[in-house]
Amino acid sequence: MASRNENGGMEERRRRRDLKMYYGLENGEPEADTSAQHVTTNSTDPCNLDGANFQPQTYLSKLIQERSLTELMDEEQKMVKDIRGLDSDMQTLVYENYNKFISATDTIRKMKNDFRKMEDEMDHLASNMSAITDFSASISGTLQDRRQQITKLAGVHSLLKKLQFLFELPARLNKCIEMEAYVQAVRYYTKAQRVLHQYEHMPSFQGIHTDCEAIIKQLRSKLMERFRQKESTAKQLTECVDLLMQLGEPAESLCDEFLSHAKQKLDEDLEELNTQIKLYSGETTPGQDQRPAHAYMNAGMDVLEFVDLGCNGFLSNMCLVIASYNDMFMNRATTDESLDTIALRKLVLFVNDLIEQYFNFVRERVQLEKETGDNTILVRALDRFHRRLQAMNKLLPDTDFSRAGTEIVSRGARDRVAHYLQSLKQHFADCLTDIRQNLAAPRLVGKQDNTARLSELLGNMQSSVVDQIKSVLANLQAFIAPDITFAMKPYFRGPFCSQDVREGLVVAFIKHICITCNEFCEVPGDKTTSPPALLMILSRFCIDLENASISYLLSLAEEQFMVEEKVSATSPSELFALAKDAGQRLLNHYVRVQGLTISQMLRKSVEMRDWLNTIEPRNVRAVMKRVVEDITAIDMQVGQLYEEGVRKERSSDSSRRTHALSASQQNRRPQWNYAPSVDNSLMSNIQKLFSEKIEIFSAVEFSKVSVLTGIVKISLKTFLECVRLRTFGKYGLQQIQVDTHYLQLYLWRFVSDENLVQVLLDEIVCSAVHRCVCDKAMMEPSVIDLICERG
Repeated sequence: MASRNENGGMEERRRRRDLKMYYGLENGEPEADTSAQHVTTNSTDPCNLDGANFQPQTYLSKLIQERSLTELMDEEQKMVKDIRGLDSDMQTLVYENYNKFISATDTIRKMKNDFRKMEDEMDHLASNMSAITDFSASISGTLQDRRQQITKLAGVHSLLKKLQFLFELPARLNKCIEMEAYVQAVRYYTKAQRVLHQYEHMPSFQGIHTDCEAIIKQLRSKLMERFRQKESTAKQLTECVDLLMQLGEPAESLCDEFLSHAKQKLDEDLEELNTQIKLYSGETTPGQDQRPAHAYMNAGMDVLEFVDLGCNGFLSNMCLVIASYNDMFMNRATTDESLDTIALRKLVLFVNDLIEQYFNFVRERVQLEKETGDNTILVRALDRFHRRLQAMNKLLPDTDFSRAGTEIVSRGARDRVAHYLQSLKQHFADCLTDIRQNLAAPRLVGKQDNTARLSELLGNMQSSVVDQIKSVLANLQAFIAPDITFAMKPYFRGPFCSQDVREGLVVAFIKHICITCNEFCEVPGDKTTSPPALLMILSRFCIDLENASISYLLSLAEEQFMVEEKVSATSPSELFALAKDAGQRLLNHYVRVQGLTISQMLRKSVEMRDWLNTIEPRNVRAVMKRVVEDITAIDMQVGQLYEEGVRKERSSDSSRRTHALSASQQNRRPQWNYAPSVDNSLMSNIQKLFSEKIEIFSAVEFSKVSVLTGIVKISLKTFLECVRLRTFGKYGLQQIQVDTHYLQLYLWRFVSDENLVQVLLDEIVCSAVHRCVCDKAMMEPSVIDLICERG
């Protein structure tokens, strides 16, 4: 029993395998492929489950002999799993094929019904065709004898109708002219024209021909009259030209007439534009007797209204003229190519002449907008103007108005940039004026003095200038907005962003700042009217430009306007060099101006005193105290804007250094007093050979110590030169000793190298000793210290 069941299962499996092979599913089942291969290679093996000679008892005995109990149980589970999988696959295949068989059966049944209906309809059609054939044969047999007679009568009837039309043609033409149905009249005449010309020699047709010619001449006159009327619409003009050309009028003369008539209307539109420009610019004013409302309406349009007036008036009429001209003279079904060429040439000349006038008016009106503050209306107007020109190019392909229109748009944008550049320059000038006024304003008691406000003034100017540039760049972004058509054109966007905005605005403004700053340095120091503090602020402003502002502004412009072309652009390093050079020159000029101011005090104090007959010194001269006070104020002023700087190592004991100076003077004094045979000037020159050369007007570094060092060197050098021009007595020499010692006590702390002050002051004392004509008795150091401490 079990053997039969197994045999039945194997047979079922074999049928399923054959079914899969029939449907081509064998490649999709890897296990089936393996089994099929196994059947092919081992079909006679009695232990092959898929083979035809499979023997269950032999297979079972072999498994029991070769496998363990665990392996037998695993084999049993595997076989159960395979059996279930095969049963599931078999059911799936049966279901799938069953649905296909059911669908095929329904289709065949439907096809049988459709073919049965079709056969009935074909039988009915065949019977109808047979009846029609019989009926047609019957009619042909009945009318065969009368066919020629009917054809002849039909020809006579047609001829009589044509003759009747010719005899009634003059009356018809008059009726049409009376009703102004000119199109119908021309249609009647052109229909009969060939026949009338052909038979005009016959008396019966000659009168008709003469009457028709007179009527058509009258019709031509009426058409030409309508053609020349200003009130005629474009449709009426097109109709007149078409009818006149059908009546034989020369096309070239009609072209001239049409363009002449169209020019009158277009000239009126251009005159209206010119009037609006004059009203806006103030060349003409509305009538004095107008009402206020009318005067307001006629006060002049803004640029958007002006462009709308031009687009809706002049350009619309121009497009209508071009379209009508093309329909009348160039798009006709004619083989005369020379006529098309002449007509096109006339149209191009006509359009170019008027468009050039229109462009001049638009260009003039756009230039009037460079002084206004709002870009939105100007950009919208230019965009509308550019769009309308693009549409005109499609009407007249042989001309290119977009290039001239783009030039106007670019010029308008460029003028706008130039206006903003001028406003930036004015803003910078206003910032300088504000700083001047703040520096010149009197300080209230208890308030900070000017030096405490320099950093605040500098910060205000920097933030104001940068904010103004950012505001201008934000306003100019309206020209490259995504909804603006010309902004997407590379021939506008590239030059505008790189040449106009980056170079023409940002770079030009930075160069203007540097040039303006350099102009402060071109005035001689003794004639300058600029406050020294302003020079200091501008110097620091230029250095800050070099360090940060230039890079920031260029990056901001390139990022906002997506500047890509930098081949011919100004490099940042070039601007850095300009700013640094301007800052350096301003700082040098500041040092010279301040040094000159102190030098003037020292020079007057030396020149206005009688050094031969002066009294014994009892205190420090007031001018020396003033010099120390001024240099202290300058030190505080410079410290507001510049760092301290680097100093050379110095002694912490200033009194020791001061006494060293006195000791050196004392060491030299015996030589002057007790060795008169020795040339003192020679000794001084020998001593100078071993001292370091001091360059008075050297370049100043950007630090407080360097600035103060430069001022002190100029001041002491002036003091030295003034001393060399005077002659001293005993007390005059001692007064110089006191003054130089006082300066030594305070000036060393302002300079980078205290030896520099010591050397210059030593030279001043030595020069005074050389020019002392009386007793060269030097004052004791203790007395000098006492006087200086008391001072």
